[in-house]
Amino acid sequence: MASMISLLSLHSLLVLVLVQSTHSAIIPEPKNSIAEPKPDRPWSSDHTYIVQTNHLAKPSKFATLERWYASMVDTYSPRATTATDRILYTYGTVMHGFTVRLTDGEARRMSTVPGVTHVYKDRVYHTQTTRSPWFMGLHDDFGAWPDSEFGDGIIIGFIDTGIWPERASFNDTGLGPVRSTWRGNCVDAAGFNATLSCNNKLVGAKSFTTNMPDLEGYNDPSPRDIEGHGTHVSSTAAGAEVPWADLYGFSGGRASGVARNARIAMYKACVPDPLVGCPDSAVTAAIDAAVSDGVDLISLSLGGRPDDPFYNDPLAVATFGAVRRGVFVVLAGGNSGPGASSVSNVAPWMTTVGATTTDRVFPATLRLGNGVELTGQSLYTLKSKGTSMLQLVYSSCSEDDLTLDKVMGKVVVCTRMAGPGTGFYVEKAGGAGMVSPDGTNRFGDAVLALTFTLPGVMISHTAEKKLNDYMASSPYPVASFAFACETVTGENRAPMVAGFSSRGPSVLAPEILKPDLVAPGVNILAAWSGDAPPSSWDNDTRRVEFNILSGTSMACPHVAGAAALIKKVHGDWTPAMVRSALMTTAGPLDKNGRDMVDSGTVLGGAAMDATPLAAGAGLVLPRLAMDPGLVYDAGTQDYVDFLCTLNYTAKQMRQFAPEMSTGCGARSRIPGGVANVNYPSFVVVFRSSSADGGVRTLTRTVTKVSAKPETYNVTFAAPEGVAVTVTPTTLEFIRKNEKRSYTVEFSVQAQGKVRPAGTWDFGHISWENRKHRVRSPVAFNWQI
Repeated sequence: MASMISLLSLHSLLVLVLVQSTHSAIIPEPKNSIAEPKPDRPWSSDHTYIVQTNHLAKPSKFATLERWYASMVDTYSPRATTATDRILYTYGTVMHGFTVRLTDGEARRMSTVPGVTHVYKDRVYHTQTTRSPWFMGLHDDFGAWPDSEFGDGIIIGFIDTGIWPERASFNDTGLGPVRSTWRGNCVDAAGFNATLSCNNKLVGAKSFTTNMPDLEGYNDPSPRDIEGHGTHVSSTAAGAEVPWADLYGFSGGRASGVARNARIAMYKACVPDPLVGCPDSAVTAAIDAAVSDGVDLISLSLGGRPDDPFYNDPLAVATFGAVRRGVFVVLAGGNSGPGASSVSNVAPWMTTVGATTTDRVFPATLRLGNGVELTGQSLYTLKSKGTSMLQLVYSSCSEDDLTLDKVMGKVVVCTRMAGPGTGFYVEKAGGAGMVSPDGTNRFGDAVLALTFTLPGVMISHTAEKKLNDYMASSPYPVASFAFACETVTGENRAPMVAGFSSRGPSVLAPEILKPDLVAPGVNILAAWSGDAPPSSWDNDTRRVEFNILSGTSMACPHVAGAAALIKKVHGDWTPAMVRSALMTTAGPLDKNGRDMVDSGTVLGGAAMDATPLAAGAGLVLPRLAMDPGLVYDAGTQDYVDFLCTLNYTAKQMRQFAPEMSTGCGARSRIPGGVANVNYPSFVVVFRSSSADGGVRTLTRTVTKVSAKPETYNVTFAAPEGVAVTVTPTTLEFIRKNEKRSYTVEFSVQAQGKVRPAGTWDFGHISWENRKHRVRSPVAFNWQI
């Protein structure tokens, strides 16, 4: 998921968080970068496969799909065990098919069976708030919250690690019964009494982590969360109001989910094993169940695979099926920034979220022997105006390198990011403190605040360079710590795009701008599992009710909550309309009206503005998104045309649209390429290979969603040397739901600024009147 639990919840579960490994390599890895497939288990020649079928091709001799599936398994993969017992999951809502254990050879034979659309080898995803709703502009007495009744009745499905239902964030005081059309339920399991655990807030809880052969038959039928990630993200999006919440006194205050009256349905699809995480098969089954149960939207804080074609990605196929049925899906963009083209979950039917800071920090100071003070962040709990000066010593911070003779009585400076889990080993070796660099963030306001049990601080990349310079220049480098143990709000520049937040352009479809938008994802306080320590480290015996995590896993549920508020007021809107409202009203500026800064990028030591490749359309602002004026709508046919324009084969197209027996015709390909998908943002590529490489013309259609007649005039901004012509320049609307189209010609001027191939630059197009501003970011790329 995309949370960065204690280390940017650097682990690897559903949480685009960063967690810390429990193995000998103490350095945590991002729990939010769920993108990489894990190595196969060595003890078996069988693997789990998803067999996708075209249900329309079922032979008539089989009365049911299940009998057809059993016949396939018996014929092409005979075993002593019956086929019915071997089939792990069946899918029948967002896609059709089943999951079964096969050898590689059996999988190849299965892929040739008539009616089988595709066979996917099971892979793994990994998982990547007292102030953030208010930071996004939500108010109790006016605007989106009261207008939407705080999202009352909207049901959000979470595909995650489960839930800890006893937390105050899941109290249902004041909520009425769930709607009568809801088909979901809570499932009894050991340690999870459905009657006692579920209520009018938690209206569904199921587990898809039973009989998992890739984990030696791991079997956990309980939706209870033993990791913490699912509890955190669900309470961020839809947690009830809690009068007081804090972590060891930090971030104390009133807590609320973004849509505090929305209902929660938890679908547990992730297990606490770094080699298994969130398997494709379980995630697909969970999405299938959520849509069948009747959720309004799905929140997936899972990192995808940036370069995996959509036809080879069960998550892309399953979410396509969900959107086709009218379910809004929001996903974490990943924690692999600040490198270019690291963003995942980039299909145009997905809403993809990056992470920013808020205006809250937890400052701690490292005072060097030369008098320089470096400010970082820490959740260390012993207040001190200044410890004694202690020797600094470098370490790789692997367990083997943290020895008594090396670190006893010294402050360990880790050469890569490390968190509280590493701190336990530093303490064991007699270390007196630790310093961890956050190599992805250039500014201290954006680094992770971690629950160190010894004096410890996380510092930015910029501060790390100063520390390294000092240690290189001194024969006996020393430092002391100062911990105010306080929460400081409103004084730092915010929001900033977090350094870890994955960036565009998309590898698979660079002419679809991703991420779509950003939301708070750094040092977010939310509910936590009673089984998991705040550090997510096995040796940590501490237990807390709330925890502070970072990652795009944390940003994703903020947007899910905002979408729930919109769905409450605009129940007839399509998923694309909801996304458009969120994007075209998003804020590209910080709280003081300056351009948003990118903490992952600096030029010559100066802060750089966050481009749309990092921030998308900007920070989600739910109050404005409730009334966007105009929206860019799109539906199944638009997405089918998008895939056809990528030159997908007939067989590949049937994975998404089983009814397409003959594949794509000429009409299904978008004139001008995928950049002409009716998307709320633009990517303009000037190509030397085109007939007129210096000119691009794109078309969009907007739908009026406000009630009264309105006229909109266009404004735009473009880089030097690029001319923009919009036709028409005025759009007039009389009735709600009217549509108007416009074209934009972008042309490189003959005497304009010369840019090397591969250069990116940015601008925007806005349709405006006195009440509404419908703004779309524009990214320009030169391939001339």
